[in-house]
Amino acid sequence: MTGTSVAAPAVAPVGARRWLVFALTTVVLWGVWGALASVSARHGFPETLVYCVWALTMIVPAVVVMHREKWKLDRDRLSILYGLLIGLTGAGGQMILFYAVTRGPPYLIFPIISLSPLVTILMSLVLLRERTNRWGALGVALALIALPLFDFSPQGFSFAQGAGWFPLALIVMLCWGVQAYFMKLANARMSAESIFFYMMVSGLLVAPAALAMTDFSKPINWGWDGPGLAAAIQVLNAIGALTLVYAFRHGKAIVVAPLTNAGGPLVTAVLSLLIAGVVPGELKLIGLALAFIASALLALAP
Repeated sequence: MTGTSVAAPAVAPVGARRWLVFALTTVVLWGVWGALASVSARHGFPETLVYCVWALTMIVPAVVVMHREKWKLDRDRLSILYGLLIGLTGAGGQMILFYAVTRGPPYLIFPIISLSPLVTILMSLVLLRERTNRWGALGVALALIALPLFDFSPQGFSFAQGAGWFPLALIVMLCWGVQAYFMKLANARMSAESIFFYMMVSGLLVAPAALAMTDFSKPINWGWDGPGLAAAIQVLNAIGALTLVYAFRHGKAIVVAPLTNAGGPLVTAVLSLLIAGVVPGELKLIGLALAFIASALLALAP
């Protein structure tokens, strides 16, 4: 043995990894939530009312985080604007998503949604002149190749029909990509708790529109497997949103946002495939594989 000592590898302290614990918790909770998102509608509780239940479940975590912050809310005009933009794009995407999962398979819808960082990166490129690295560029290219494969059939693209799940999934992807862009801007000037509070307020503001869209002339399941089951499922989303707040608080938005936006839908896709027990066609399988790779690259790209 020589007298030369070998330095032990540096290990990040637990506190430095706290953001990752919160972010991965969000990914798991949102992944399970997404796989169960269509259950309530199948039990006779319409998707518009599911949205209202979701909006209500956001109140408790919002109160919790604001109480911990002694109700220090960012109230300047720009903070309110950013908060409402983040909240309304998120809530709008959520309401469309609840409708989409009653029209199409979650194992195809959520991989498309997982590509929302594509929108964020393109907006940053055009509006902020930000550049991504070669992995991010590869992720963008693969995402653009993957998207058409989800709706391709020998008869052509069904997008022209306008009523399928595919255009709805694209709208959700767009909404959540725009949301992540403004979230990135907002985190430079606002607390994560304030952002979450405005998200909760925005969700409640959209609830009357969801109620107005509900057809109360049709039978509605008001039993425990109606609103009760919906609440149990939507709580997963609300708790995931709460852990997301702390992931932003302890980590960097440029890493946390794409990781959670891409990771949750991918967990949903895997769980949905297992639950459905189906094997998509060859082109859709290629689209799924490309979407998995693209979302990982987009999440890792700075």
